[in-house]
Amino acid sequence: MELALVVGVDGSDSSLTAVDWAVDEATRHGLGLRLVFASLWARYEGITPTGGLGRPSDEVFAEKVIGGAAERARSRNPAVTVSTVLRPEEPTAALLYESANAWAVVCGSRGRGEVAGLLLGSVGLTVAASAHCPVIVIRGERAAIDGAHGRVLLGVGENLAGADAVRFALGEARARGSELDTVRAWRCPAHESADEPRLAIDPAKHHEALAELSLDTALHGIVEEYPDVSVRRETVEGPARKVLVQRSAAADLVVVGARRRHGHFGLQLGRVGHTLLHHAACPVAVVPQRT
Repeated sequence: MELALVVGVDGSDSSLTAVDWAVDEATRHGLGLRLVFASLWARYEGITPTGGLGRPSDEVFAEKVIGGAAERARSRNPAVTVSTVLRPEEPTAALLYESANAWAVVCGSRGRGEVAGLLLGSVGLTVAASAHCPVIVIRGERAAIDGAHGRVLLGVGENLAGADAVRFALGEARARGSELDTVRAWRCPAHESADEPRLAIDPAKHHEALAELSLDTALHGIVEEYPDVSVRRETVEGPARKVLVQRSAAADLVVVGARRRHGHFGLQLGRVGHTLLHHAACPVAVVPQRT
């Protein structure tokens, strides 16, 4: 089964922006596009006012929304194969189900209406933390969404999670003809001092050296697979979440990894990923690494 790029749609401006972004992404990678609208209209069939032909009005609305999104996608690039699916279930469950056979899942940062405006917290955040494939939340400045910066940003974390995130970031940079900035943030604990022999010269330099080693280790053997991608390596002092949010202002996409543990339930998204999904100035890709 050929993997497709799955997009969650709900009729909001944010989801339509996600559709546009996904069409361009599908074009870059030669993928098909699968648009998904999920709602619980079937549960309330019989008590929901009808919208025509005896069908629930919510179902009629869903068909209108997904049909409009498909038309929008085909107009943006007729060469991209577009399919649609309506799922009578919670959006989170639907997108997690679709993620099992997706190249990636794309969603907007906010949904329809005042309550749906919490989409990232109630749907996008959960999907990003639990999906079987990379999840890309489209947010940030228009220049970044349009890919105007020519730069992909990769955050390399503690005990990198993991090689899949590195490959995803390199693949994105190659497909876009962009540079890849790889960043490893580090901090020197306040309690450390020259009283410790191994840190007698300069505690900060010790931690910076460890960060450089961690970055080199994370990239070793993978960067060489992408000789056509220009890679910049940098270690920066400071909290990783703040460093990456700041640097996202000059990127078209920021990529971070997330560990997936078999048999583990609940959110599996660290503070860095969580912060980026809420505050990054560009689209955010969360790439799972199974351990």
